[in-house]
Amino acid sequence: MQDLRVTIIQSPLHWKSISANLAMFEEKIWQIDQETDLIILPEMFNTGFTMDVEELAEPMNFITFKWMKQMAAQTKAVLTGSFIVKENNRFYNRLIWMQPDGTWNSYDKRHLFRMANEHEYFDSGEKKIIQLLKGWRICPLICYDLRFPVWARNNDREKYDLLIYAANWPSPRVKAWDTLLSARAIENLSYCIGVNRIGKDGNGIKYSGHSAAYDAKGNTLTFLADTEDIETLQLSASSLIQVREKFPTHLDADDFTIN
Repeated sequence: MQDLRVTIIQSPLHWKSISANLAMFEEKIWQIDQETDLIILPEMFNTGFTMDVEELAEPMNFITFKWMKQMAAQTKAVLTGSFIVKENNRFYNRLIWMQPDGTWNSYDKRHLFRMANEHEYFDSGEKKIIQLLKGWRICPLICYDLRFPVWARNNDREKYDLLIYAANWPSPRVKAWDTLLSARAIENLSYCIGVNRIGKDGNGIKYSGHSAAYDAKGNTLTFLADTEDIETLQLSASSLIQVREKFPTHLDADDFTIN
């Protein structure tokens, strides 16, 4: 493992305007003023969190997918974030992991936010992905997944070093966001990064950001509060290895499988 440079982009979103959001994020990506290995965008970064799937869903290899491919190639960094995908007449809140060489993988949101009726419009994902980058094993998840620790549990079958949540997490529940991001880092002996949006969406729902990164002890590495910001941080591989060697709680973890 080498140290990993990760860039968080916290931003308001243009409501249901794919072209406006892609233009905005392209501008922000070019504002990154240092080398980075990974750029993280929020959940549904090209539309905002909406159930208007018929209007806004894209097939794979269409506008947003091709934009991500172009941005990853030009920045020479992995680019990740989720958007609405239509596939075989089904809709998915799908995170794309786009690498600079054009190879990619995808994760479909497992836990659909029923309080917004997301489960009535989208199909749930069935498997996690673990991606390799500079020797790091990285597990990207989406928003409401944060509330379900069993799904995120670090284990020998799906071991990771960095857990990521791309989100549209509203202000009224931001305390849970802050608390659970730190908890996921501590209980999994892993770095944990959450990237949220700010501003109001077209439904009048307010988002207060709080994008943050935590180390394996739950210490805050960065915290963006309610501001439009771009931040690149360096994650130390040696620090993570040292924590795991000195305090190996994972050796006493309960074994289980998810049906």
